[in-house]
Amino acid sequence: MRQVGIEPVTKTKFRIYLDGQFAFVLYKSELSSCHLKDGEAVTEDQIETILSEIVLKRAKRKAMSLLQSMDRTESELRDRLLRQDFPEETVDQAVRYVKSFGYVDDRRYAESFILSRKGRKSRREIYAELSGKKIDGEIVDEMMERCYEESDSGEALRHLLRKKHYDPSRASVEEKQKLYAYLARKGFSYGEIKKALNLEFPED
Repeated sequence: MRQVGIEPVTKTKFRIYLDGQFAFVLYKSELSSCHLKDGEAVTEDQIETILSEIVLKRAKRKAMSLLQSMDRTESELRDRLLRQDFPEETVDQAVRYVKSFGYVDDRRYAESFILSRKGRKSRREIYAELSGKKIDGEIVDEMMERCYEESDSGEALRHLLRKKHYDPSRASVEEKQKLYAYLARKGFSYGEIKKALNLEFPED
C-alpha cells in the first residue's frame, strides 16, 4: 500500500505523490474516476492500472500530437514528454509506441535535415546541429556520408556569398579577409573558402 498526496496545479490539474514522491499528473475527471483522495492509501495494482490505462494512454496521445505539429528527434520527443510531467518509464513506453509505427525515426530526420540545409550551410555546421539534437553519432555519420557530395560545399558557399553581395572583381583584401573569417566560423575549410572567394558564380 502507498499513501497518496494530491497537490493542485490548476483547478483541473493535479500532481499525485506516492509516499511523498512525485508520481504522475491526473486531471480532474481522471482523479474522480480513480477515486483517489489525499492522505488515503492505494494498492500497487491500483497504481499500475492508473499508469497503464490513463497516464500511458495520455502520453501516447501527446506524443502523436507533438509529431503531427512537426518532425522531431527521439531525444526531442522524450524531452517534451518529460517536461509534461509524464513518468520516465511512461515516456519510454510512449516513445517505443510511436517508433513502432515509424512516426519518429532519427535516420529519416537526419536525412531530411541534411538535404534541406546542405545548400546553405557547411557540412561541419550541419553536423554540429544534428549532434546538438542528441542524434546518435553513428546515425549522423551514416546520413552525412549518404547525403553529401563534394559539390555541396561549393553550393552552400556560393549561397552565402550571394547573400553578402560578394563581387570577386571589386572586393578589397580587407573585405576578403572578413569573409574568410565569417565563412571559417560557419565551418568551411580554408581550401573551400579560398576557392569560393575567387569563383565567378551565376545568379540564382
